[in-house]
Amino acid sequence: MNGFFRTTDKDKNKDKDEIEVLRHALDTADAVVIGAGSGLSTAAGFTYSGERFRKYFADFIDTYHFKDMYSGGFYPFSSLEEHWAYWSRYIYINRYMDAPKPVYEELFRLVKDKDYFVLTTNVDHCFQKAGFDKERLFYTQGDYGLFQCSKPCRQETFDNEEAIRRMVEAQGYKITSDGNLILPETPSMRIPAELVPRCPHCGRPMTMNLRSDGTFAEDEGWHSAAKRYETFMENHRGQKVVFLELGFGYNTPGIIKYNFWQYAYNWQHAFYACINKGQAQVPTEIKEKSVGIDGDIGEVLLRI
Repeated sequence: MNGFFRTTDKDKNKDKDEIEVLRHALDTADAVVIGAGSGLSTAAGFTYSGERFRKYFADFIDTYHFKDMYSGGFYPFSSLEEHWAYWSRYIYINRYMDAPKPVYEELFRLVKDKDYFVLTTNVDHCFQKAGFDKERLFYTQGDYGLFQCSKPCRQETFDNEEAIRRMVEAQGYKITSDGNLILPETPSMRIPAELVPRCPHCGRPMTMNLRSDGTFAEDEGWHSAAKRYETFMENHRGQKVVFLELGFGYNTPGIIKYNFWQYAYNWQHAFYACINKGQAQVPTEIKEKSVGIDGDIGEVLLRI
């Protein structure tokens, strides 16, 4: 192996340990750019269906027959009081509670001594909770921890932790000192009207700062993060850069996946790695400077 590039000998490639290839690339890298999708948080235990969904949303499941948290988030509730009862639980367990598995912490261990930057479509704040420097993060699609005006009347966001905690407690939940929830026997499916969040400027109802349509607010923090990412890429042009894609599928491939492929193709010393269960494809054009590892992200990170 010369630098990041894998040998072109097909017989040698066949038996090459993909984990060793990636470990070598990371060890010799000048910089690492992490591209993270929902599969990374799923590997950390932030699942949106199954037991975790039933534990916190049994009443909504019984009433509306929701199949998972995500689809329930699009339901046209008849009142804002019920809408925010659902969404406050949703936000709290996916933003303010810790992930069940230390996958993000393992990732941080791998790159903390490297010059790194994180580009992610995840909105659950797991990177910062694991120790990643917030100045090296760009959350392209928003943050569960932020409200915005539903219009929006201006490109501004608002921290929502205190408001979300009040909504959750108003439904009968108890928040423990370590941030976990004690479930009431019969939780309320509505919050008091006075807790419905409204824009302090125009009085319209607030909504989540999540990119789903043309109303997404790109505030000052969003633009600052975008500029830091742009500067990071310019500063490392031509260097040995590992583009490490984790848990990213094909829902919005243009944000991370296709860009990483282009960088790996165009930058002579770049290396592309994809770790994803069931979706670890590598384009033919860059296969000699790439690895695709099909497996559980947490388990793979532990092996590197």
